[in-house]
Amino acid sequence: MDSGVHIAGDLMLKFAERTGLTSNLPPRRYLWTDSFAVCNFLALYTFSGDGGWLDLALKLVDQVHNVLGRHRGDDGRSGWISGLSDDEAKEHPTIGGLRIGKKLPERRPDEPLDWNLEWDRDGQYYHYLTKWMHALNKVSIVTGDGRFRRWAYELAKKVHWAFTYTLPDGRRRMYWKMSIDLTRPLVESMGQHDPLDGYITYNEIQATMKGEFQGSLEQEIKDIYGMIGGEADWATEDPLGIGELLSTAYRIAELIHLGYWNETELLTRVLRSAYLSLEIYGGVGFINLPSWQRLAFREFGLSIGLKSLMKLSKMIEMDEKLSGIEDLKSIVKLLLQYTPIAEKIEKFWMNDEARRSRLWREHQDINEVMLATSLIPNGYMGVNIQRDL
Repeated sequence: MDSGVHIAGDLMLKFAERTGLTSNLPPRRYLWTDSFAVCNFLALYTFSGDGGWLDLALKLVDQVHNVLGRHRGDDGRSGWISGLSDDEAKEHPTIGGLRIGKKLPERRPDEPLDWNLEWDRDGQYYHYLTKWMHALNKVSIVTGDGRFRRWAYELAKKVHWAFTYTLPDGRRRMYWKMSIDLTRPLVESMGQHDPLDGYITYNEIQATMKGEFQGSLEQEIKDIYGMIGGEADWATEDPLGIGELLSTAYRIAELIHLGYWNETELLTRVLRSAYLSLEIYGGVGFINLPSWQRLAFREFGLSIGLKSLMKLSKMIEMDEKLSGIEDLKSIVKLLLQYTPIAEKIEKFWMNDEARRSRLWREHQDINEVMLATSLIPNGYMGVNIQRDL
């Protein structure tokens, strides 16, 4: 077995035990980390054919819904955040959204905003919810069970209209963070990449629907498309954000390759933003910093994105429509010079000494899961899951 796959499998088994998925420890669920974890389990299953990995993916989905789909124990409220009965909620576990899973309870309506505390307070994040939609859709593709895609669809329907609003001048915007019950914004600013992420995720769900249920995301797709117009600025200095742009580019290209749409202009725009971001970021400057000054999971976001770029480059070569776009080939060629960074990131963080740093230990779950994703990225990338890990 490939050493990267072996390491990823070991990391995921330890994560499952440590967070109460396969042990008697209290479940410790966090929506972002668990979204990547589900994709990793699917990748390990697809690669090995061992049904135990699929069982872990399905068990994690169930546990996320039962923990993050319900109110916190210290909240004062109880039951499902959707307000549904147990029987109804088991059929529609995402219809009220899902909590982030932060350590502190959400900010009360009468409390002032304190940024130092807000990062650790619960609520609902749009960009975590889209990650869960993506993971659920992947489960549906791998298992052939349409329930998971329906849950992704119901989640998209609910959170889109809860998070979006109209400005007095008619422009549509989106809140970054909402309360657990989705009745009030906790952070009113809009995430830089949230509309783009939502647009791609909604289209992935729409593209893979096979008539398992009645419904369409066309209205939501049209609405969110208006938020990613030509003036949208996606350039960022954040390595995680840069990686997400590259991963997004692969998702756009795959839907073109599958014949779903022809968003070649959007693909080129996203890649140009990623290239500008890498130029601003300085490429490899962070690699020389000591571990106690680095957030590993943000770097793994970049390494995952760079591996998506490598797959995108191969896809362009074999797709006649994509290979004929000179601007696209040119920007990908420029971006490919940065791909060695992915291996450098993995090599640095697989060193025992680097993982003894306080920042690694404080974020162990998300760090180890995203390291596993970087090692076996096919579970997370795009729509399909391929065996060539």
